[in-house]
Amino acid sequence: MSSRTASTRSRSTPLRPVVETLAAMAVVSGAFWLAGVVAGPLARLLFVLSTPALARPWTLATSVYAHAGLGHLLANAVVVAVAGLPVAASTTRARFHAFVLATGAIAGLAQVWLGGLLFPGGVGVVGSSGAAFALVGYVVAANPAADALGRLARRLGVSPRVVVGAVAVLALLVAVAFSGPGSALIAHFVGLACGLGAGRTRLLRV
Repeated sequence: MSSRTASTRSRSTPLRPVVETLAAMAVVSGAFWLAGVVAGPLARLLFVLSTPALARPWTLATSVYAHAGLGHLLANAVVVAVAGLPVAASTTRARFHAFVLATGAIAGLAQVWLGGLLFPGGVGVVGSSGAAFALVGYVVAANPAADALGRLARRLGVSPRVVVGAVAVLALLVAVAFSGPGSALIAHFVGLACGLGAGRTRLLRV
């Protein structure tokens, strides 16, 4: 089988990486809840991303898939399922998983580091919301309408800095609008911004 055929087959089954991501979210969240029942400190040690993050590097991955409760899990699962399918359809299974993990980890790091500056007592974060917002951002920016907007901006002679600034403001407004009380607002904003940037450059395109 040629590499081109293999790549095409991978892109033709977008449901698989999305289902795998949802399954990972469910399994890791279940393990997080069980650890919390058995020993609260163990749950934090294994799953909660907090500063210093590099002291427990495994939490860069586990925190992306662990969730604080069933409602938290279901809310993120819906967004990952809806936004993940069009992204998975345009890329490979490996790139999809790498994108979810990377954007989730980056968003989580931003939350604990920047949040730690605002709340010196310490910030811990779990959840796929950063990655979910990144998937939404990718879908929005990779949409043909986004290309049309870019061409219009060039015709109007608008500076690229203005466009970047407008996108940043839009990302912030969307993050605030769709973040409930107690949500990791910084992670949502950073995840959405990463998704918009990746989608604009078609980072996952094969």
